[in-house]
Amino acid sequence: MTTQIEYEGGCSCRKLRYKLNADPLIVHACHCRQCQRVTGSAFVMNALIEKEEVELLCGDIANIHFPNTRHTAFFCPDCATYVWSQYKSGRFDDCWFVRVGTLDEPDRQPPNVHIFLESKQPWVIIPEEIPQFERFYKIKDVWKKASIDRMGSAWSPPDRK
Repeated sequence: MTTQIEYEGGCSCRKLRYKLNADPLIVHACHCRQCQRVTGSAFVMNALIEKEEVELLCGDIANIHFPNTRHTAFFCPDCATYVWSQYKSGRFDDCWFVRVGTLDEPDRQPPNVHIFLESKQPWVIIPEEIPQFERFYKIKDVWKKASIDRMGSAWSPPDRK
């Protein structure tokens, strides 16, 4: 018997609530300039998960597309807490990048990888045992096999090797 994993989260005013019905595929700590600007912080923590595994429990959701990017942010229209993003790239079109900080128990989702270190703030110290990349990475070199298998035919064969 398989135990179903659930993680709940929501916005600051608690009008918007959601549930993840599976473990994230991977958790990124992204240090790119856009993430720094959007969050007002040194980096953002995103739990990448299939859209079908995210259940909106209550509330409304609004979105904004950032001009000249592939990034659309989704947020509570009442308190403006940004709960997830979509990055239209073909590869991740069926996934949300859920803001780990909006989970009720964010400590359950530490980063699996740090990306875009080319723009990392110099005072941020990353543990040596966590994979880190100046930009992005090859999925086959970082993701667990189970996560790659979950994505299945959504990716072209070179990404699945």
